[in-house]
Amino acid sequence: MLYNDQELAALLDNVKTIAVIGAVDKPGRPVDDVGRALIDMGFDVIPVHPVRRDVWGLDTYKSVSDIPVPVDLVDLFRNAQFCPEHAREVLTMDPLPHCFWMQSGIRSPEARGLLEDAGMTVIEDRCLKVELRRLGVSR
Repeated sequence: MLYNDQELAALLDNVKTIAVIGAVDKPGRPVDDVGRALIDMGFDVIPVHPVRRDVWGLDTYKSVSDIPVPVDLVDLFRNAQFCPEHAREVLTMDPLPHCFWMQSGIRSPEARGLLEDAGMTVIEDRCLKVELRRLGVSR
């Protein structure tokens, strides 16, 4: 897990495409606020939700494995109990994303272990929007 601001800024500076697992566009929900902020910051955001087809006016995919383009970072808005399942799903992506990000309040040692063993950077319990703004990273 990265805690060094220089390493984190360097990682985020190379991010262009972000898949948001658990994406919903309901006002007042943290995922809606973060997703819209990422779009406003200029990132290519790809919503992922098993039922919804049009989140934030964007094509929405049932699974990260259905996304037809490379993804730099996967941002997870699901309860910790679902993290290992999503980690295994992310491991089927080709190419692998550089980073798996679990939002504030979300930690999963099992998911972290699976992904770090595959060489992926894993961030837990941090808000992506907050960190991007704090570090001055945008597109």
